[in-house]
Amino acid sequence: MNTAVDADYLVVGAGATGMAFVDALLDHADRDLRVALVDRRHGAGGHWLAAYPFVRLHQASAFYGVGGRLLGGGRLQRRGPEKGLQERADQPTICAYYAELLEERRAAGQVEFHGGCDYLGDGSFRSHLTGETFEVGPRCRIVDARYLAPDIPAEMPRRFAVEPGARVIPVNDLVRVEDAPSQYVVVGSGKTATDAVVWLLGNGVDPDAICWIRPRDPWMLNRGLIQPDPAIFLGMAATLFEESAAAESLTDLFHRLEEADIMHRIDRSVEPTMARAPTLGAWELDLLRMVENVVRLGHIRSAGRGRIDLVGGTIRVADDALVVDCAAEGLKMPPLIPVWQPEVITPQPIRAGFPCFGAALTGYVEATRFDAAADDRGDAEKNRVCAPSPYANTMADWARMNVVGTRNAQAFGAEPDIKSWADGVALNPARIAPGTPSSPALDDALERLARATAPGLARLDELA
Repeated sequence: MNTAVDADYLVVGAGATGMAFVDALLDHADRDLRVALVDRRHGAGGHWLAAYPFVRLHQASAFYGVGGRLLGGGRLQRRGPEKGLQERADQPTICAYYAELLEERRAAGQVEFHGGCDYLGDGSFRSHLTGETFEVGPRCRIVDARYLAPDIPAEMPRRFAVEPGARVIPVNDLVRVEDAPSQYVVVGSGKTATDAVVWLLGNGVDPDAICWIRPRDPWMLNRGLIQPDPAIFLGMAATLFEESAAAESLTDLFHRLEEADIMHRIDRSVEPTMARAPTLGAWELDLLRMVENVVRLGHIRSAGRGRIDLVGGTIRVADDALVVDCAAEGLKMPPLIPVWQPEVITPQPIRAGFPCFGAALTGYVEATRFDAAADDRGDAEKNRVCAPSPYANTMADWARMNVVGTRNAQAFGAEPDIKSWADGVALNPARIAPGTPSSPALDDALERLARATAPGLARLDELA
């Protein structure tokens, strides 16, 4: 027999997506709501609870978290290579932020948290510790905040074989190395691998002692331009559309964006095929370029003592080499589905990227477009103003992501209440906050953006 849970919403997943949705839903609903929040982990924070210790947000803290509380307080970095840029929270800060948010909602009687539970479907879930099964009522709305949950190396089965005598660790264990190898072999093309290389170099490892297995070269965004300053961010967007309108091909577009200092690639002699486009600091780029032993022979098949077999061939490594596994699917690309369906709400990004904003927007729309008197959920209208946007993998994906995301932003921005709300939350990178003073730089960015968006969007659609 199942234990009944009295809730208006069952939100599965207490990571960034689930927490942003719940925060906006509870803040803007015109009635008291009860939310049952379920997660397989012990607390709120999702993958951050199991991430590698030296990880930081790759973007400004202001763009992450929930709409009702600014992560990091809007502080700028006062020292170091990113002095003057918005701070980027580390793992302990993010975990503490979500723990405090959850505790406040629980204390207010708005959220009932069930940690260490597996969702079984059909509104039921089971505790890992007790085996007890819980179930919500038939009128409770289900929110699946796990649809795009990232994989992390420490929790995933290894994707290649490990032979006797080989030393292989997930990136999480890099901070616990006690027996220094003569060579580190970093495996992966994305942000986790770049973080590992930067961390090793920052801790005194010789660049020549690093072998970097990079199956694909990535395009990355200049972090200095992805900032919560409308003159900077909207100026970047204006340049993006101007260059899109003039581009002869996708390759030409990315080269134009590179010359405009919007896009970076680690090796300018290699054409990247990967365009998930996390942000990267100029100082990180300088460090990454110090590693010259880069292997581009595809994915690993097996790691042995002194040898690594890859799809494109075999390489020799030191007998005591330490292989650092950074390969996992951090950005998922399942099919886009309607956010609102009769049986489930599935938050997804809505503008290009910035998943916390998309989840918060979904929570706001769910809260404000519900007619309790008519018992009308209004899901068709919600899907009209909040269509999902994909993540990117290839350059064509990136172009499509920006086309879909821009059109979505035009749709929800045409709703006066949504525009007012979006201008008031720091999660929205394109917002001009109330009271923002005019400036020549902001005026120029807005004028250029107004001229360039339509032709740039049309050409970007063709390129995608």
